[in-house]
Amino acid sequence: MNGWIILDKPVGLGSTQAVSAVKRALREAGEPKTKVGHGGTLDPLASGVLPIALGEATKLAGRMLDATKAYDFTIRFGEQTSTLDAEGEVVASTEVRPTLAEVEAVLPRFTGPIQQVPPVYSALKVDGQRAYALARAGEEVALKSRAVTVFELRALRSPEQREKVEEVTLSATVSKGTYIRSLARDIALALGTVGHVTMLRRTKAGPFTLAQAISLDFLGEAAKARRLDGAVHPLVAGLDDIPALPVSPEEAVLLRQGRRLVRSPAVSGLHLALDEDRPVALVEGSDDGLRVVRGFNV
Repeated sequence: MNGWIILDKPVGLGSTQAVSAVKRALREAGEPKTKVGHGGTLDPLASGVLPIALGEATKLAGRMLDATKAYDFTIRFGEQTSTLDAEGEVVASTEVRPTLAEVEAVLPRFTGPIQQVPPVYSALKVDGQRAYALARAGEEVALKSRAVTVFELRALRSPEQREKVEEVTLSATVSKGTYIRSLARDIALALGTVGHVTMLRRTKAGPFTLAQAISLDFLGEAAKARRLDGAVHPLVAGLDDIPALPVSPEEAVLLRQGRRLVRSPAVSGLHLALDEDRPVALVEGSDDGLRVVRGFNV
């Protein structure tokens, strides 16, 4: 089985646990043993779109990690925590609360290319160790700021109300490497207060959205009925942004051998070589021909 299961991951479940749940479903459905991986970690306290790659689709997990993602998240004002979410201890507090109009007015400052300091409770490595492990051990962790891009940032409630608010829910579309917890922290600080994330839901990862996501219960029922195919998207569904390039059966054989084709597509760049409907390889097209970037054994 080669393709994608798009989970609507519940709160409390880690990404590794989600992969284990999919492996159990595959076994229960009687599917042959296959490689399984996820296309981007989602914290246990977060819910939403978690692409699970099966078989040859695991070769695309790296692309999914680099993909643009979208989130809805709630900032509760007045308290900053050690983890920047509801799990940590309160490290700063204030009585200052913004209005919705003030929140809306500050959002353009966090849209576009920005610099961001990741949370100390993150999986980034410091001197070979995970930052969160050092933080939990009580060590001081200093992380460098990084460049990320926030493509869109908006409030999900009307900013016309003028009363002070305890919390606000925002929607963000961001580049890889963006930490929503850090974004929430910085927005609160820009408003003259402090805050932390109380709700985080991923609504999109690459080409996949909540509309395609299924629950673990649905997956379990499909596995029991041995009808897992209905829960699996094809491998090419993770490549919707890549133009297709038809190749002949003879060219497909050469590409599967890792050979370069001495012909060029109309447009240079990355293409998905297809033998009829069967994915053959990701290929890079240039004036020198077609070079295999990633081959598929489908």
